[in-house]
Amino acid sequence: MILKLPILNPEIQEFISSNVDKKNSKLALQKNPFPAVEWISILNQIEAKTKAKIKLPNWFATKNIIYPSKISIEQTSSEIAANYKAHIISGESLIDLSGGFGVDDYYFSKKLKTVMHCEINPELSQIVKHNFVQLNATNIDCYSGDSLSILTNLNAQWDWIYIDPSRRNDAKGKVFMLQDCLPNVPEHLNLYFEYSKSILIKTAPLLDISAGLSELKNVKFIHIVAVENEVKELLWELQKNYLGKINIKTINILKEKKDVYEFVLDDYSQIPKYSLPQKYLYEPNSAIMKSGGFDAVGDFFNLNKLHKHSHLYTNSSLIEFPGRIFEIENSIPYQKIEIKKTLEGTRSNITIRNFPETVENIRKKWKIKEGGNQYCFFTTNENNKKIVLICKKIQ
Repeated sequence: MILKLPILNPEIQEFISSNVDKKNSKLALQKNPFPAVEWISILNQIEAKTKAKIKLPNWFATKNIIYPSKISIEQTSSEIAANYKAHIISGESLIDLSGGFGVDDYYFSKKLKTVMHCEINPELSQIVKHNFVQLNATNIDCYSGDSLSILTNLNAQWDWIYIDPSRRNDAKGKVFMLQDCLPNVPEHLNLYFEYSKSILIKTAPLLDISAGLSELKNVKFIHIVAVENEVKELLWELQKNYLGKINIKTINILKEKKDVYEFVLDDYSQIPKYSLPQKYLYEPNSAIMKSGGFDAVGDFFNLNKLHKHSHLYTNSSLIEFPGRIFEIENSIPYQKIEIKKTLEGTRSNITIRNFPETVENIRKKWKIKEGGNQYCFFTTNENNKKIVLICKKIQ
């Protein structure tokens, strides 16, 4: 299906493309050169396409793509994250019960024979169907309506059910729980398992892992996906009747590589090794920090922790590590005389870990400017002493 909308006029599309990256606040002051189309609609397309430039490069590079609201673009998966999800699933068929802008389904369709995109918003469903034609994604069927009704009416077996529940508007201000989302996955989970043995659920990083586990069952894997050290989403892999241990996979997708670390949840009982700072300092990436596997990661890489709650690690020899690595050039106590002599008035990148003051207060108190090649970690050592580690970054 190809939509025939005035916004797809070649001249308007060229205008949209030529104004990518320009501020809408300035464009809004101009006179609309295309009176047949509302100016706000054209401006929204420019803003959404600008956001897609980095996040959705395939959409950005494809002609005659129609974008929904900028909020939909902000909430959709990036192509990087969607591509990762496609490597989790297998088989021949998948039904997406919360289709949205369809980025995930586009990548699922590269792996499976049949993908079903369900979207309750009929206008968005039509846009996505049109865009799939432009993207030459011919094995995706689009259904508009309530996904639960679509699932039961089709009455088919699927290799996978995929769900990306969104928070209800009336849930604002509350602790993030899956039961506060649409669709309500915990409520319908038994029904979902009647139509598939495998379910993949995407949630925002805001969801606490223990809270998610309290609402779900048969969880086999939890994937924590970060892009350039920013956690983007949690992926919950459920298998019907699975009662085994839960595996945690953390992945940080960088431009030049992927840092992957896996462990079994609640399967680590050894007492961590602690020491005072040695030659090198190791800071786990954000995906590992979200996972809570602080003791396991130290043991796996044979590192010593600085303190139970600092989640910083040290050793005397340089190793490969999924996170930032620093060489410690100096370790000083957090005392007025030492700080004034060593750091006051300098330029430094500041990180706090298990420390009672904020970065802003530290900068203000000691007149430390932001930036430069020096990195300072304000933290607590194994003897509960407040210290500052002055470092240079290696990785």
